[in-house]
Amino acid sequence: MLLIIPTPIGNLKDITLRALEALKEVDAVFCEDTRRTAQLLNHFGIQKKLFRYNEHDERSVAGAMAFLRGGKSAALVTDGGSPCISDPGRKLVALARSTGIKVSALPGPSAVIAAAAGSGLPSDSFIFLGFLPRSRGKIIKALAASFSLNKTVILFESPHRLKKFLALAREEFGPGLTVIVAREISKIYEEWTGGPIDETIAKIEAAGEVKGEIVLLLRPPEKAGAEQEDEETGGADDGRDLLP
Repeated sequence: MLLIIPTPIGNLKDITLRALEALKEVDAVFCEDTRRTAQLLNHFGIQKKLFRYNEHDERSVAGAMAFLRGGKSAALVTDGGSPCISDPGRKLVALARSTGIKVSALPGPSAVIAAAAGSGLPSDSFIFLGFLPRSRGKIIKALAASFSLNKTVILFESPHRLKKFLALAREEFGPGLTVIVAREISKIYEEWTGGPIDETIAKIEAAGEVKGEIVLLLRPPEKAGAEQEDEETGGADDGRDLLP
């Protein structure tokens, strides 16, 4: 059996009781960084076999599958947040399911969900783009396609590229964009900055060097007739548009 277990994204207290219970019961833990995971387990007094899982190494994937096929149970974790959401794990989960190995995913810490909830932007339906490609053309294409749906767009960005990205978004999509920058969610220096894109850029520039993990939320200007269309199709009352 393979258990997908989210781990804290900043505050160790964010881990769930169910996650701790599962980590105690499995035979081993597959993780991104054995040192980081060891620190987490030691903090909660858990001793467990740790194996580094590398999504891009076929031998690592094969080794993990061999362990599971042997009838053993394993937890899959990343350095923070939920595996498979812009983090390693999808390949192992797909292989496990295709070969009849039971897979279960536990709920838990998620920077995407925390950012959506704390942004104040409409999040009954949103688009998550993860980390965008580095090509300017591909970035513009991805954003344009997402904005055409008139939904909040959530993505991850490096602090070193944040200012450049905001300048690109302003240049290509104009001053009507609303942007929220959520930095270091669940950590000591958690910070939220946002508003119209020009104001957001000014605040980020005034703050100087940007550090930490960044979640960006962007909202295009409302299209004419969008509210009436929501009413006719169910709008926020219809949860079918929510993304995982």
